[in-house]
Amino acid sequence: MNVNRKILTLDEFTLTQLRQFPSATGELSRLLRDLALASKRVNVEVNKAGLVDILGDYGTVNVQGEDVKKLDIFANNQFMGVLKHGISCAGIGSEEMDDFVVFDDEVSNNSKYVVLFDPLDGSGNIDVNVSIGTIFSVYKRVSELGKPCTKEDFLQPGNKQVAAGYMVYGSSTMMVYATRRGVNGFTLDPSIGEFTLSHPDIKCPETGKFYSVNHGNFFQYDEKVREYINGCQRKTKETGGPYTQRYIGSMVADVHRNLIKGGIFMYPGTLDKPKGKLRLLYEANPFAFIVEVAGGLATNGVQRILDIQPTELHQRTALFIGSKKMMEELASITNS
Repeated sequence: MNVNRKILTLDEFTLTQLRQFPSATGELSRLLRDLALASKRVNVEVNKAGLVDILGDYGTVNVQGEDVKKLDIFANNQFMGVLKHGISCAGIGSEEMDDFVVFDDEVSNNSKYVVLFDPLDGSGNIDVNVSIGTIFSVYKRVSELGKPCTKEDFLQPGNKQVAAGYMVYGSSTMMVYATRRGVNGFTLDPSIGEFTLSHPDIKCPETGKFYSVNHGNFFQYDEKVREYINGCQRKTKETGGPYTQRYIGSMVADVHRNLIKGGIFMYPGTLDKPKGKLRLLYEANPFAFIVEVAGGLATNGVQRILDIQPTELHQRTALFIGSKKMMEELASITNS
């Protein structure tokens, strides 16, 4: 059997990156491999969810007031367990948990990083076999090494992230992650059980044809946002349109498509939820970091997402994110 050695696994890729920085400790690389391992375990359950008693509601409500799905709990436990038993994480914050968790042991207390994650984004789609995903964010601790991590480690603005990424559990399973050096995508090869480099150095197109928004809430949106949405529909071929609406209801899938093909994703505040619904730490910050590294933009409609100083673990925000020129067009309308 011929083996294509031009295809790098995630482990091989991270090692090639390490070779460029002789002083690097490899701790972040180990952390990314731990996250990949947890996602592979979740992927197995997602793929057989219709065959086992893991679909449907768990019977509880999370801190966001949303019904918890059984796979949410499974995914949360997998990521927390893998990170806890690794050697590169001091503690975690999860969308599914009220408070952050400190891994209070000697090895963990000497770890440089904390991780925040949404273990299963788009879980409302689980029962109908639509793409879902995991979102994660990595911060370097600001608390003293050798001691347990603190809340301040988790309440850092998004511009302090050292890495962020997501997994898509769809027709293929992908892991996309960003550091300040770039964005790279890996597809899970089921024949060897490894993520392999499939989308090197991802760049978000400056413009695109897709806009993603929940039209069901149209009349709940601010007047300027409605004006932009109407403009997306009225565009002519001469002005670059009309745009095509694509809204899956799974943020990972929607933003992934726009990152690859170009587009804009909007989750504005509404009359009922003027501050927005998405979680700043678990959803908006990691995606804003990824998309900005790839050349796009992300705001809450007023301020750059990555510059927002969090004040609570489950803080909400509006989110507009995507291709640079489409975001600039939006800003020209909403700021006028």
